[in-house]
Amino acid sequence: MPGASGHRMTKLLCRLGLILGVCSWPALLDAQRSAGPRFEISFPATAHREAITGRVFVALAKKGTPEPLQQIGSWGGQTPFFSIDVEQLQPGHATVVDSSALGYPLHNLKEVPAGDYSVQAMVNVYSKFARSDGHTIWAHMDQWEGQHFNRSPGNIYSEVQQVYLDAAKGYDVKLELTKTIPPVEAPPDSAWVKRVKFQSRLLTKFWGRPMYLGATVLLPKGYDEHPSDAYPAIYVQGHFGLGAPFGFSEKPPGSPREQAGYEFFQRWNSDDFPRMIAVTFQHPTPYFDDSYAVNSANNGPYGDALIGELIPYLEQRFRIIPAPYARVLTGGSTGGWESLALQLYHPEFFGGTWTFYPDPIDFRRYQMVNIYEDDNAFRAPGYEFMVPERPMMRTAEGQVAQTMRQMSQLEAALGSKGRSAQQFEAWEAVYGPVGEDGYPRPVWDKLTGKIDREVALYMRDHGYDLTYYAKTNWAKLGLQLRGKLHLYCGDMDNFYLNLAVYMFEDFMKTTDSGATFEYGRPMKGHGWHPMSNAELVQVMAEQIRRNSVTTGDAGGNHKTAPH
Repeated sequence: MPGASGHRMTKLLCRLGLILGVCSWPALLDAQRSAGPRFEISFPATAHREAITGRVFVALAKKGTPEPLQQIGSWGGQTPFFSIDVEQLQPGHATVVDSSALGYPLHNLKEVPAGDYSVQAMVNVYSKFARSDGHTIWAHMDQWEGQHFNRSPGNIYSEVQQVYLDAAKGYDVKLELTKTIPPVEAPPDSAWVKRVKFQSRLLTKFWGRPMYLGATVLLPKGYDEHPSDAYPAIYVQGHFGLGAPFGFSEKPPGSPREQAGYEFFQRWNSDDFPRMIAVTFQHPTPYFDDSYAVNSANNGPYGDALIGELIPYLEQRFRIIPAPYARVLTGGSTGGWESLALQLYHPEFFGGTWTFYPDPIDFRRYQMVNIYEDDNAFRAPGYEFMVPERPMMRTAEGQVAQTMRQMSQLEAALGSKGRSAQQFEAWEAVYGPVGEDGYPRPVWDKLTGKIDREVALYMRDHGYDLTYYAKTNWAKLGLQLRGKLHLYCGDMDNFYLNLAVYMFEDFMKTTDSGATFEYGRPMKGHGWHPMSNAELVQVMAEQIRRNSVTTGDAGGNHKTAPH
């Protein structure tokens, strides 16, 4: 902003302008705005020949590596960024990111401390979807990268510039988007790992443009040598990825994670290990890297597509036993919710789930929020003066790492109209109703935290609160679910997910489901497992053996035991 001498000069020039008839208050305001912090973003036709509708980002980093855009984090990220929507921005034309743009973790550019920064800009390109429900929306079409805008093929970005920024003095930095992110290269298939991808008829019809499903399939030892054998399948749920199920890795280890994958590879191919097929799904949506494997008003018929298109395709192509006892589920976090939901929604189709630290399965504990009774997601109820901020994430020792308000601000900055591709808005796209504008209607306002009770009740009454769904439908579900539910969660889950599991367990105790629950104590956080992946496979194989005997389907060429 202008200093005192600048204000005197502006007033003097304006008085002179009034005499000459050439000065106006709009012109004065324009001059003041131009002196504020701003970035001018443009792109040449050589980078993108057509007009772009999407989201423009500017990232400001103190650290030199990685590049600023790659420092934008989803959980407690500290690198400031600011963003705006653009509609039909033409090549060669500039758009401006200024102090009116929402940012994270700072609210706007005026809050950026003066200093030296590495700056970089990008546009997340949106596609037009003319959906079968009559709504037309613009959102990012996943390019098989899992809805990560800063590495999505086709998005364009600038070179990194080194600049000194001082909001008090104002600045005007020009950034040109000249670079394009290249296509994703899927890992090559091997003797054990195969990948498939095909266009879904159901999803294409709903979204009004080609939509795809995929899977990564891990074959057992001896699969090619025994072409008449069929095998049970483990459906491993979780976030989008092209890696093999259970982290299976044929490469010698170079890190602790690779060590675990290599050890699993050794067990999977040992002589005394169960012979099964493991499958991970790829089903990104325009709102998130994963559909949650269910039908929804905003995402469309993903549940029908997975059960009716993808699984039958896999069972035919890879000699998977097409029987309920031979289909088992597992997954953690997002995959935890999915594995439990699939078992509850399709008790006659799957033979059991081993569910780990699931996303909220009871919306009375939507993390720590009771969306049916609380008025605000950001503030703890029952306080009059010193109202505590609601935490969203903690360490296993209890230290708050991010609040509900901060995470909601992050999502609002990453994308308007529910297009952040982050957690809260992913849930809203799955569980919630469609708004009048065609985008997901939020369960709370991302800037104020005010809860929309109508949306909360819609989410419950349409079956996405899994405790409520189980209670409401237990008369018809109970017999089919007996012995099929196994849940695991750390007592200090970093996202408070254990609270909803406790509530689900409370209901299960009133039934004869035989559901089992195990909690890691003390101070076990998100990701806690009481067993290795190899041990988990052996536990599932044992239940498949028992169920195959019960169904009278243990003979023939169906295999779970080693050859």
